[in-house]
Amino acid sequence: MTTVGTAVDSYLRHVAVERGLAVNTVAAYRRDLGLYTAWLAVDSPDDPPRPITDLRSVTRRHISSFVQHLGLRAEAPLTAASIARVLSTVRGFHRFLLDEGLVEADVAHDTKPPKLALRLPKAISIEQVSALLAATDGDDVQRLRDKALLELLYATGARVSEVVNLNVDDVLVEVFDSVRLTGKGDKQRIVPVGSFARAAVSDYLVRARPMLSARGRSTPALFLGLRGQRVSRQNAWLIIRAAAERAGLTVPVSPHTLRHSFATHLLAGGADVRVVQELLGHSSVATTQIYTLVTIDTLRDMYTTAHPRAR
Repeated sequence: MTTVGTAVDSYLRHVAVERGLAVNTVAAYRRDLGLYTAWLAVDSPDDPPRPITDLRSVTRRHISSFVQHLGLRAEAPLTAASIARVLSTVRGFHRFLLDEGLVEADVAHDTKPPKLALRLPKAISIEQVSALLAATDGDDVQRLRDKALLELLYATGARVSEVVNLNVDDVLVEVFDSVRLTGKGDKQRIVPVGSFARAAVSDYLVRARPMLSARGRSTPALFLGLRGQRVSRQNAWLIIRAAAERAGLTVPVSPHTLRHSFATHLLAGGADVRVVQELLGHSSVATTQIYTLVTIDTLRDMYTTAHPRAR
């Protein structure tokens, strides 16, 4: 009999090596399965009974009860979106168990996640983006770096992890009109870079990065911290929050806000949704189409305000 822990380790190796999922995604799977296996291990007389030490004993009722537990647990109930994510991980795990012959049936296959409320991406206006970027103006090494970082995030719509993981070799200064981004599943895409971001990154490479690099060990990282190390996702978040405060923005601003704004502004300007899909690195156009709802809402508001017979 394969132990629960051994089965989980085998699944995580499978998604990391054979499916090539990103380190952060594998870490999220590990956390999700940690919740699941901890719940299975609890001694409970409730129907269905626990603990479970043999995964062949897990039933559909166990999966349904676990999903209910996630939304009702006293310490920190999960949102519908988080429950759906955890259930997706658990379903993938049980599908793996069946494929490997470790169980006789996929008991998680038919379990449905809770319905998700439609949440529109939170974008900020072009004027607010301009104010945010202007708040990084300056000639010291930190401001030069911050401007290059924010300009590149907005110019490419990249995920913050994609930008902080960039190396200098991913940016060809001589013909710097695009950047090579590595997204989820290590999939690479080439994204054009506009003139403002090109100028900011070039200034940073010439005037700031050499000074930052001298403060630490040699690294190929494009964006460096004040001690010469690669800027982390957390550092990027703090940089953006500080810029938003200097700009006097009263709305929450995060690295993903710039990604949302990039997509929303492109679609509002007439870009085709499939082009935006490619730029964002979405595997499905359905993920990108949610941004069209934002621009439709904006058009509806303008119509209601401007048309004499709209109200």
